[in-house]
Amino acid sequence: MHVADYLRSVKNPTVSVEIIPPKRGGNLAQLEKAIQSIVPLNPPFIDVTSHAAEVIWEELPGGTYRRKVKRKSPGTFGLCAAIKYKYEIEPVPHILCGGFTKEETEDALIELNYLGIENILAIRGDKQNLRQLPKDRTVNKYAVDLVKQIVDMNRGQYLDGDMMDVSKTNFCIGVAYYPEKHFSAPNLQFDLQAFKEKVDAGAKYGVSQMFFNTQKYLEFRKMVRDNGMEVPLVPGMKIITSKRQLTRLPSIFHIDIPEELCDRMMATKSRAEEIQVGVDWAYKQCLELLDAGIPYLHFYIMQNTKPFVMLMDKLKKKL
Repeated sequence: MHVADYLRSVKNPTVSVEIIPPKRGGNLAQLEKAIQSIVPLNPPFIDVTSHAAEVIWEELPGGTYRRKVKRKSPGTFGLCAAIKYKYEIEPVPHILCGGFTKEETEDALIELNYLGIENILAIRGDKQNLRQLPKDRTVNKYAVDLVKQIVDMNRGQYLDGDMMDVSKTNFCIGVAYYPEKHFSAPNLQFDLQAFKEKVDAGAKYGVSQMFFNTQKYLEFRKMVRDNGMEVPLVPGMKIITSKRQLTRLPSIFHIDIPEELCDRMMATKSRAEEIQVGVDWAYKQCLELLDAGIPYLHFYIMQNTKPFVMLMDKLKKKL
């Protein structure tokens, strides 16, 4: 199943999710329990995040430091295979520009092709603390460059032009978009053009950065349509579950938190109340999107599925 084809054909409201692999050495049992809790909800696909190798400095005896390179959360492909063949749900692995050469990307895409995984979310990724790449290797600087590389492989064009008897891949490519603009873009119109370039290059659908003001998503969606782009635009959402996230999420993802949501969260007096406020706000957003005729919803749940299951119980009469 190509995600874009599914999104174009869906009639009844549907909900998909994004999860994150366990940290290095972490316990997969907790994540499996989380996946099992959402399987009964029949998500059409599950996004699985990916992380490039990062540079860290390890303190040694005597006050000196040693430079180490490692990936904090490996296992994206293995987790995708488990989702596809154990749970029979379509996985969507994230493929990054940052921290990977084009050669490494091609190898990764070949592995995914062998696994029968045909959906990919192509994103630039975080540029901080990435390992240094060999100077004799090429890289994808922006997501649009990554999209072009994947499209080339779909045409049977690999980096080694002398390869014989190559097979074409069949990847459906999703990309990110930002209703409140990407933090590095000078303005929203500039960011809209960047999204259009990815669509023109071959992206088949978009998944938004999280947002808490539904009107921002609807306004961006109208801008996309006014610019002649008809690709499905999946609204990505997150359930805020603590006061701490009111400052942490904006600092990491460069998003705005509405004053009303902030006031409600700050007025809570217990952890349970914090979670309930977040669930109620997400429920409100879901109703706004469904009323606007948006049939697909997407939630960034990572590994904490309890608030999401609470939301689905509240929303089930609408789905």
